[in-house]
Parts: sequence; structure tokens; C-alpha cells
Amino acid sequence: MVEEQELVTALQTEAEKESAFRELVSQYKERLYWQIRNIVLDHEDADDVLQNTFIKVFRNINSFKGDSKLHTWMYRIAANESITFLNKKAKRNNVSIESVKDNAFRKLESDVYFEGDQLQLQFQKAIATLPERQKLIFTMKYFEDHTFEELSEILETSVGGLKSSYHIAVKKITEFIKTQDETL
Repeated sequence: MVEEQELVTALQTEAEKESAFRELVSQYKERLYWQIRNIVLDHEDADDVLQNTFIKVFRNINSFKGDSKLHTWMYRIAANESITFLNKKAKRNNVSIESVKDNAFRKLESDVYFEGDQLQLQFQKAIATLPERQKLIFTMKYFEDHTFEELSEILETSVGGLKSSYHIAVKKITEFIKTQDETL
């Protein structure tokens, strides 16, 4: 595995850019895929957003200044691409973002790539009800185990604001699951 700084240098060197980019994709595709998948839910959509993310990284790598870590920069691009994708999908289908989320969740229930039980499905549905920004913060903290400091860099938000948003998301998820349990 190539060190991050070496990878950045190679990516910004025309002669090494293509091989360095293959290495970058190899190192980060799975982590970025799951970050995206936790936002868009659908496997095919996640693949599309992942491809768009890597295209954007490839096209803009020369503008990467190293003010943050490379993976932080790519996570930010992936998060923005995911949210943009959902908004475009809603607009293209002339429906609300909530309708897009509901449809994605229904697809998740029959998704061959989803291996969860009923409780996990309920948990995913609860997450899907969160506003986009809260969902992003929750999934990156809960599933990917990012620290609040890392999230602060990726999302360009204060640590305090992130903690507050995360805890509100946890409360909303807990309440959603409680109300679902009461209806069963």
C-alpha cells in the first residue's frame, strides 16, 4: 500500500498519474462505496456515485493542496456527490427527496446485496428518515467509526455541531424504532 503523500505526488505527476490513480481506486473504492451506499441505499446508485466521485477526484487532483488528508478530501467529494445525486434524482423524477428515500428503502428490502435481518432493515429505515446532513454525520460516525475531529475536517463543521447533530440523530432513530415496535 502506497503512503498517502507519495500517492498524492504521483497523482499530480503526469507520467505517474494513471498508475497512481489505479492504486488510489484500489485503496479507497470499498470504503468510499460503503460511505456512499449508506447515503443512497441502492447498490446501482452507489456504484454510479462512486464512479462520479472518482472522476471528480481524477479531474481535480491537481487542485488538491494538502490542507487536509487525501481521504478526507475524497470523503467530502463522495458525500457531496451522494447528496447531489439524490437531489437530481428527485428533481428528474419530479418527486420529493422523501419519495426518493422511500423508494430506495423499498428497493433495499429486496436487494440481494443486503444481508440484514428485520431489525437491521428497521434500523436502515430509521436512518433513511433522517435529514441528509444528519444521515451523513450518523453513518460516517456509526458505520465508519470516524472521530468527530475527522468529521469536522471532512464536512467542514465544528466538532460541537457534529456531536449535537449525531446525538439528535441517535434520538430520532431510537424514537423511530420504538414507534415501529409499538405498531408490530
